[in-house]
Amino acid sequence: MIKEVKKLAKEKGFVIYEKPYYLNIWGFRANSQTPNSFDDEIHVFTNIGTERRPKWAYWVFKCTTDPGTYWLKNPMNPQGTAILNPGQYVDAYQLGLHRGKYRALVQRGAVSVTRDYNRNAILDFNNGRTVKGIYGINIHRASQVGTTLVVDKYSAGCQVFKNVKDFDFFIKLCELHRNFHGNKFTYTLVDKRMEHRENLKMIAVGGVLIGLIVGGFFLVSNDEPTKTIDK
Repeated sequence: MIKEVKKLAKEKGFVIYEKPYYLNIWGFRANSQTPNSFDDEIHVFTNIGTERRPKWAYWVFKCTTDPGTYWLKNPMNPQGTAILNPGQYVDAYQLGLHRGKYRALVQRGAVSVTRDYNRNAILDFNNGRTVKGIYGINIHRASQVGTTLVVDKYSAGCQVFKNVKDFDFFIKLCELHRNFHGNKFTYTLVDKRMEHRENLKMIAVGGVLIGLIVGGFFLVSNDEPTKTIDK
């Protein structure tokens, strides 16, 4: 898995931190527009060896990177509910209290979001207004017990863990990172929907080009030579 992520990071110009116990926190938004579901993943990986001889530890947790249906229909902000845009947000997070209640990764730097202003239950990634700032787009848990099945009010744009034990373990990893590297964390979000759309575009463009080339070949190759008749 680490090889695939490194390849992706190289393609997009993202940084992967190789210092021992420096957390790489990556969200992967699923290729789905089904609202209210924990169908995304947070990947956390870190070098537990040395910089010269790295040894990677890698964990995958179920989450949502999208707001729940409740907040899509009832946005806190009059401009619409925030959907975090894909990208790498360097040092944009720190350990703190989510809404003053429990430890989580909270925003300390600006992130880019799209405001879904339609007030329906459909996630709108293409037509909203894009803005950048500090909006409380935190990384936290859903229910304080067990596994949560439906997002509902647990996310108004935050990145939310489905299982509380997964989240508690994640916070312990964050504390280890803080002890070695200070209270700054980078979060990287990859949108598989966007990746899929881009791949489809490339396939479509490639198909058109091949069609033009092949069609042009037949147009040229099928031309009959001009015949002249002596009278």
